[in-house]
Amino acid sequence: MQVLSVSSEIYPLIKTGGLADVVGALPGALVPLGIKTRNLVPGYPAVLKVTKTVETLHHYKNFFGGTARILATATNGLDLFVLDAPHLYDRTGNPYVNADGKDWPDNAERFAALSRAGADLGKAIVPGFVPDIVHVHDWQAGLVPAYMHYDGGLRPACVATVHNLAFQGQFPSSLLPTLKLPLESFGVDGVEYYGTIGFLKSALQFADRITTVSPTYALEIMQPDGGMGLDGLLRQRRSVVSGILNGIDTEVWNPANDIHLVAHYDDKHLAKRTNNKKALQERMGLPIDAERPLFGVVSRLSWQKGLDLLADALPLLSGVGQLALLGAGDAALEEKYATAKSPNIACEFRYDEALAHLIQAGADILLVPSRFEPCGLTQLCALRYGAVPLVARVGGLADTIIDANMAALAAGTATGIQFWPVNEMMIEAAIHRAIRLYHDKSAWARLQRNGMRSDVSWHHSAQAYAALYREVLKLPA
Repeated sequence: MQVLSVSSEIYPLIKTGGLADVVGALPGALVPLGIKTRNLVPGYPAVLKVTKTVETLHHYKNFFGGTARILATATNGLDLFVLDAPHLYDRTGNPYVNADGKDWPDNAERFAALSRAGADLGKAIVPGFVPDIVHVHDWQAGLVPAYMHYDGGLRPACVATVHNLAFQGQFPSSLLPTLKLPLESFGVDGVEYYGTIGFLKSALQFADRITTVSPTYALEIMQPDGGMGLDGLLRQRRSVVSGILNGIDTEVWNPANDIHLVAHYDDKHLAKRTNNKKALQERMGLPIDAERPLFGVVSRLSWQKGLDLLADALPLLSGVGQLALLGAGDAALEEKYATAKSPNIACEFRYDEALAHLIQAGADILLVPSRFEPCGLTQLCALRYGAVPLVARVGGLADTIIDANMAALAAGTATGIQFWPVNEMMIEAAIHRAIRLYHDKSAWARLQRNGMRSDVSWHHSAQAYAALYREVLKLPA
């Protein structure tokens, strides 16, 4: 089976969040199931830098304001198509925003171009490549199924995955001709979305199957409170909506051989983990204290992630433990954490892959207090590394963490701590519960080992995607 995956980022070439990790890991997990994936990604400088050997497969003369090429290459175990369009992608830094943190003004054209190239590849513009499935990810690839629909004729099956419904890609209706969309497409059954062109809405309208990255999130987005204006369409198409949990690359995330750690360990040698805690305290400038519980955060700083509520709970947290935070985002939130007056609070407002690994290996508790969370990968990494996840009971967090309630503790199945609803009082109550458990050394070790023995790999998820592909192609199971 041939699959064309279309996305705006892919690990390890270009990454701003979990989307890149998923798109980078899924192809390898599908190979043993007889599925070959080629990924189409924009030709950002970071992508072109590592694509040493390339083959030009197609030329565009006037492509959204300039010339462009579709290149073929392979790197880091990935088979890639690269849309080389310097006028759209030859920009350093973040792929979506400029140095001031503002969206690139031509983002509509930049990602319409990605979608147009994806639709062309889907309809076999490159000789010898005829995909059975086109799998599009998030709003940046959302116009792929719309272009294929309005092109007419035969087309491959299309699966659209929503990694985060909060990011929808809405642009002025005046861009319809610029984006090479026909006038008849601008309607409620087309690309129109509350008077704008909706890239994600288009994907949900025209894809044959819609997936989200956890079963609970699939249910949440069909409700008015979680649907962000798209719940009506999703309920209308609920028969083709499903949730498939993400996994993580268990070779990249493996405490037994992780190059970013000062000490390697597994579930049978948890004592060695304390060396990483000390190294993290030293790295972040925290007091060296083996007994004081160390909380970790690796996250985008935003309202979605509930980090404004956690900021309000800092006096409690710094009184009973320590905090090592890595992340960037909302400037006001960064300021709130930066001005916290406590030697037990340490923050770095950026993303650093090596430090993210050390936090997972050194923190005792990994905090994920999200108001909504499609899946979440950081809590899966925490399970793998023996950092007990403390999470809100939403989306993929609810699906992946077993709360340490009395029944689960008695049964020996608990892997973390959940709380609900998402407010400051309940976060503080969960922190108190975590502290009590932390000081019960035998119960805490069981929590850690249960998490480390959880299967957070892509194995089961890849099987679910393979089954979905077979279903949409009407192939036998």
